Amino acid sequence: MIAVLKPETTKEQQNHLISWLKSHNIDVHVSKGENYTVLGLIGDTSSIDIGLLESLEMVDSVKRVSEPYKQVNRKFHPEDTVVHIGNGLKIGGGNFIMIAGPCSVESREQVTEIAKSVSASGADVLRGGAFKPRTSPYDFQGLKADGIELLLEAKKETGMPIISEIMNVNDLPLFRDVDIFQIGARNMQNFDLLKEVGKTDKPVLIKRGLANTLKELLMSAEYVMSEGNHNVILCERGIRTFETATRNTLDLSAVPMLHEMTHLPVVIDPSHATGISRLVEPMALAAAAAGADGIMVEVHNDPIHALCDGAQSLTPGQFSGMAAKIRKIREVVRQ
Repeated sequence: MIAVLKPETTKEQQNHLISWLKSHNIDVHVSKGENYTVLGLIGDTSSIDIGLLESLEMVDSVKRVSEPYKQVNRKFHPEDTVVHIGNGLKIGGGNFIMIAGPCSVESREQVTEIAKSVSASGADVLRGGAFKPRTSPYDFQGLKADGIELLLEAKKETGMPIISEIMNVNDLPLFRDVDIFQIGARNMQNFDLLKEVGKTDKPVLIKRGLANTLKELLMSAEYVMSEGNHNVILCERGIRTFETATRNTLDLSAVPMLHEMTHLPVVIDPSHATGISRLVEPMALAAAAAGADGIMVEVHNDPIHALCDGAQSLTPGQFSGMAAKIRKIREVVRQ
């Protein structure tokens, strides 16, 4: 249920109403817009008399929300959420970021060289996998703790915030200085992990699962936000369909659809979606044109010899050219 307060409502009146609602064991999420304040009522609202609530002088309107996701729902929070990352970086609410880096951290020289090149080309955040979930148990599964240390060295040298995938609750201490938790597609419904990162104040990027609906993605975000962490970013990285020409099928319609359903920022990962490096640029440009809040791509300085996903990785030169085109598209989108 949501209650919209009139613009002239005083802080004292608002606090009095919130206290009354909490006395009915209702949690209240407050979202203050430019003209109106929206109270999101979370919990069993069956004890709340809508007629009584609507009759209050300070209340403009009241409506029940049928969707099971409450805190991520745009009805609860009409204005876009802006997630703050390290060094004053923002995403959402018109702020666009580019995340780039290798699929997996392989060596100090590799990750540092890539970090310097993508930073010079306009990337905002360095990505790099230290823990790699692989379909085959015989594939390279990352440098783990050593990989995190190498990412932190690259962060220190370039000043770029870093994002890396966390797979296990027990690894949380290793991610203390990582700027963004990445929850991978395979862990989108690892609810224990979602709840634990939800107890932090660190931004969390959640990738949509291979066969999950947008509603299920939003419910995963709800798990994080229900624990108190509202710094959530959603990522569309392709879903499994009947098509075999590409690794997955990139659902670009998810961008405008999610923007209708939720106030959270939406990022597109065309590297995992297509699995083919020559398709990454056109899909990234399309994502920017569709209104995405950011793109996340894989860049490797030697894709042929990459230990992981070289076929979908751009070279630093290719990323530089793509980044310049994205900036031009963003200028058009902002008009």
